[in-house]
Amino acid sequence: MKTVSKFEYAFIEGPLVTVRFDGAPLQLPDGENLAASLLAAGLGHIRRSPVSGAHRAPFCMMGACFECLVEIDGITRQACMVDVEDGLVIETVKTPGGV
Repeated sequence: MKTVSKFEYAFIEGPLVTVRFDGAPLQLPDGENLAASLLAAGLGHIRRSPVSGAHRAPFCMMGACFECLVEIDGITRQACMVDVEDGLVIETVKTPGGV
């Protein structure tokens, strides 16, 4: 379920590029922080806890907490440490047990 984002693209100038998140196309601002852009696009969570299955979302935005883990080109990365680029293919990190 998509939630209403507390962030807005109004302050971002420049071109939007297409990325895919779990197969769905998203228009995100080129060169901006990926974690912030996913939040601004209305994604309320981007992964699940491997322990409880609880929804998790970017938190610290500086690479310390690992709450924004995503898979990009088969490599698990912190979304807050990645810039948006045209054609990124982003997947939810698969957790043990299929959670």
